[in-house]
Amino acid sequence: MTTPNKTPPGADPKQLERTGTVREIGSQAVWSLSSCKPGFGVDQLRDDNLETYWQSDGSQPHLVNIQFRRKTTVKTLCIYADYKSDESYTPSKISVRVGNNFHNLQEIRNYLVLQISEILGYCVPCFLLT
Repeated sequence: MTTPNKTPPGADPKQLERTGTVREIGSQAVWSLSSCKPGFGVDQLRDDNLETYWQSDGSQPHLVNIQFRRKTTVKTLCIYADYKSDESYTPSKISVRVGNNFHNLQEIRNYLVLQISEILGYCVPCFLLT
């Protein structure tokens, strides 16, 4: 189990993308959510605006499914969180699962978010998956 920390200066994924350190590949995938309130769905989750967000609307677990059309290697996963703005919506546990389809997913990483009241920024190390 790994515990993500606050983002150190320079770890903003957009900044890392501009320098060629990482490449955003989320646009190559089909995104779906277990539930969402109207106006708080995939578009808001993916719009690069830190003022908009996904808000679930249903019982747990709350899931974000990212399906690539072909086999794709993902080395990092970046998640932005701000406890002061999100409060009870800030995740306390993040599970990363992979598979060939929804029915054979296997957990490869399990992150317990400790010190939840201190979360502000991109979780680091942006969830290294390799």
